[in-house]
Amino acid sequence: MFEAFRGQRLARGETIPAAHRNFDDSMLEIDFAELSDVGRLREGNEDYLGHVAPDTSEQARSHGWLFVVADGVGGHEKGEVASRTAVETVLEGFRKAPRGEPLSSLLQNLVRKANTRVLEAGMNSGMATTLVACALRYDRAVIAHVGDSRCYLIRERSAKVLTRDHTLANDQARLGLLSAAEARDSEVRHVLSRSLGTGLSVNVETSDHQVFPGDTLLLCSDGLHGALALQDIATVVSETADLDRAVRRLVELPMKETAAIMSPPK
Repeated sequence: MFEAFRGQRLARGETIPAAHRNFDDSMLEIDFAELSDVGRLREGNEDYLGHVAPDTSEQARSHGWLFVVADGVGGHEKGEVASRTAVETVLEGFRKAPRGEPLSSLLQNLVRKANTRVLEAGMNSGMATTLVACALRYDRAVIAHVGDSRCYLIRERSAKVLTRDHTLANDQARLGLLSAAEARDSEVRHVLSRSLGTGLSVNVETSDHQVFPGDTLLLCSDGLHGALALQDIATVVSETADLDRAVRRLVELPMKETAAIMSPPK
């Protein structure tokens, strides 16, 4: 699953044609591309993605942009429903949000609402989903996530993880029970300690970051970050000017599922 941002051209993955957004120079203009791939190990795709793009410069000022990636859990049918329900709930709430509402509190509330919707849709069926969302307004990026879907910042040919995996192995590493290397090889490295749809409440982790022209933000499920090294991701994104081509190159590398990339203009 890919969403990518750079310049003034907006592109959505696969065969969806490009669209254009041209705002005044004071606004953050974004070029992005999306792509979802079923990968090599599964017959069905349990991931889901979506975005909200402002139609006018006023909407860019009052709301900004939103990008969301979710990775369903619980088998193809259940996982697909969970991820789609979560993403569509967050997108719908963002569109209806009051103008100028602080992004951090808005995303937290929307992800909690998505948790309730997934829980209700599952009706104790065991389905759940991860979710990572990134909202952009002016030069600020606010990230909210639950589970092990990630957001990366790629800047000057280097990549940095802006999220923290909510897995048993990572939690044990944070407590000092495992080393970083042991956590990467642990049998529970893919076992989620936090997800949407598994409880009445959920702890949503958020962070706020300043972005600069030329930066790239990458949202992805574990199908990407579990298959590619950090520097491989940074190299592909940094060396490929066209975002459609960049996301396709990442899919062509040994990956299993999805990613999303975003970048302000240079």
